[in-house]
Amino acid sequence: MGQNVFQKIPNKTDDTLYCIYADYEKDHTKAYTVIIGCKVSSLDDIPDGMAGKTIETGNYAKYTVKGNTMQGVVQEEWARIENSDLARAYVADFDVYREGQDPENAEVDIFVSVKA
Repeated sequence: MGQNVFQKIPNKTDDTLYCIYADYEKDHTKAYTVIIGCKVSSLDDIPDGMAGKTIETGNYAKYTVKGNTMQGVVQEEWARIENSDLARAYVADFDVYREGQDPENAEVDIFVSVKA
């Protein structure tokens, strides 16, 4: 954040922040990839040191959490999700942090890929 990395993302459509969890080795207990970034109109120009990821259309369960992101409100919800009996697909999951929010009073959407 302090290095203004998000300002260097080409083809950004807005400043909404996405945290993507993908490339699961098996499930959330094994290795997976985390990418933090923004929605873009094209992946044709990815600068060195950055990565692009397309999230395929699919079935997702949506959870919305409200509260202080600095005090782990999102991580607490993920812990509940991971300990639930939700039929997860482990394709790609993601969090959506709306632009311009106060992190102490934020609203974050969590999308979890689920089996059809």
